[in-house]
Amino acid sequence: MPVHPTDPSSGEHRRPNVLVFFTDQQRWDTTGLHRNPMGLTPTLDRLAADGVSVDNSFTCQPVCAPSRASLQTGQYPTTAGVFRNGLTLPRDTPTLARAFREAGYATGYIGKWHLAGDHTSGPVPEEDRAGYEHWLAANLLEFTSDAYETTLYDNNGDPHTFDGYRADALGGAAIDFINGERDRPFYLFVSFLEPHHQNSRDDYPAPTGYSARYEDPWVPSDLKALGGGNWEEHLPGYYGMVRRLDEVLARIVDTLKDHGELDNTVILFTSDHGCHFKTRNDEYKRSVHDASIRVPTVLRGPGLRGGVRPAELVSHVDLPPTLLDAAGIAVPADMQGRSLLPSLRGEATDWPQEVLIQVSESEVGRALRTHRYKYGVIAPQADAWNDARAEHYEDAYLYDLEVDPDELTNLIKQDTMASVLDGLRQRLIERIVASGEPRPTITAAPFETEAPAMWS
Repeated sequence: MPVHPTDPSSGEHRRPNVLVFFTDQQRWDTTGLHRNPMGLTPTLDRLAADGVSVDNSFTCQPVCAPSRASLQTGQYPTTAGVFRNGLTLPRDTPTLARAFREAGYATGYIGKWHLAGDHTSGPVPEEDRAGYEHWLAANLLEFTSDAYETTLYDNNGDPHTFDGYRADALGGAAIDFINGERDRPFYLFVSFLEPHHQNSRDDYPAPTGYSARYEDPWVPSDLKALGGGNWEEHLPGYYGMVRRLDEVLARIVDTLKDHGELDNTVILFTSDHGCHFKTRNDEYKRSVHDASIRVPTVLRGPGLRGGVRPAELVSHVDLPPTLLDAAGIAVPADMQGRSLLPSLRGEATDWPQEVLIQVSESEVGRALRTHRYKYGVIAPQADAWNDARAEHYEDAYLYDLEVDPDELTNLIKQDTMASVLDGLRQRLIERIVASGEPRPTITAAPFETEAPAMWS
């Protein structure tokens, strides 16, 4: 059995280990926590029952690379320099790995990276690894793997091919890391591809036999109401992938228990963005709707116990400061989020009442998500691939989530919402400026007297 720095016989003050279990394209309502009745996530649900379920958790940008940049840096995608896919995280950016490493942690990364541009799908140069020491990853795992064919690249750039299901391969590599000999606490980031579709064939390949378990799936109400898309074809496989991820999580949790490390390990479970199954646009995300931006997020560990379900609206930029704070490490001034811990302790009363969403690739957009409203703007003249931001936006979306949680009726042109829009418009401008962008202008949409159309 390896000797870990948290061995109780040492008698020394011990910093906690930190483990991030990061999934790809997972909707928040795949979990029992959020009333999915399919029994897909019993392990995650148990962690939440003893930890913190961040029920209102949102990505900063509903697409892979930008959201990953936010989680590595605690910055908005435009600040981090990765506002769309295909961009490389700047090499001098302060990151979680560098902060933990400077604090004496052993740092490791396993799985999908997607922050080294598009010049390589596989090996990532050391200078593009954001400070991680142990490395077993692929830049674009979706192109170096399939459900039962996984290739990852080590510190030297050498390939390692794994048998079995892809999520099992990554989970096994994480367990090997945890089992390793070391004299320091560890920070390990495990980045899965599941339940993301397999790009090469636009499919959701669950483990053998798992899709059949969910042939009669529970269907989220937004998908059922919107119609179209391809959820009828792919939801069984998607659910099967989610189920296997939870089984992998169980193996990792059991490994931590075996080492007596579970209660001295901060665990973060979250995802980069959600999935609307082509009901909102012609692919799976890149929209302001909750199906794209809302994700399951659970924290458990020292200072993160008790089955708490905070009401705060939490952004991905808030998760890196929370992890550092939980480990007793000073949060770098460059991080734009804030730790959730003071709020959990009742020490913070000024938590923001909205989160800011940036959108690229499908459109250059910005949005606010409050407890009640979703307000979004777009820049029709901007180039959604090349423009990180715009000087001018136009009203595009307004949903009253209290009466329309599935975002089926766009109220942006309703004159009865004029005062609400005025307030949201000003708050959005303020949040855009606070994110580091120049102050934009926003043109109000012309009001209409007819009732708004459904599914707009």
